[in-house]
Amino acid sequence: MTVNELTNQDPAGAPAATGERADLLAVLAKHRHFLRFTTRDLTDEQAGQRTTASELCLGGLIKHVTAAERNWANFIVEGASAMPDYTAMTEADWARRADQFRMLPGETLAGVLADYAEVARRTDELVATLPDLDASHPLPKAPWFEPGARWSARRVLMHIIAETAQHAGHADIIRESLDGAKSMG
Repeated sequence: MTVNELTNQDPAGAPAATGERADLLAVLAKHRHFLRFTTRDLTDEQAGQRTTASELCLGGLIKHVTAAERNWANFIVEGASAMPDYTAMTEADWARRADQFRMLPGETLAGVLADYAEVARRTDELVATLPDLDASHPLPKAPWFEPGARWSARRVLMHIIAETAQHAGHADIIRESLDGAKSMG
């Protein structure tokens, strides 16, 4: 499969969702598409190129969104134990997390996009088959979460949508700075 095919591919094979679940997944699919679309016709080198003052690159953004979606889907199933205790992370842990935001030697855009497609497929399947979107877990320890707060599967899915949309916007700016191409307009 080519990179261009991967950028326009929506995850297939997930069980059909209806009602609210179908609506949530449709919004998520739209934002995933815009994020993937920013990488159309790029080389691996371009996908790893920084074009702004930020450390972000297109491949790194997709890696980050993939990791975040994977972690949050695991949270829906397993609770806070599936996520790091951010208050106990070491400098080395933070350095490994920073690697999510850049293309590392040996990584390819096609590989990053394929990993994202697999995570998206798994999330879509989870949302379609989850018995109850109201099921909740306490959030992991992190300075940015209110102590003792709980999130439902629905809230987690809305968070995944918001994060994907936000990073699709970042990706659009990076791509436009790279070669003038835009995702919209």
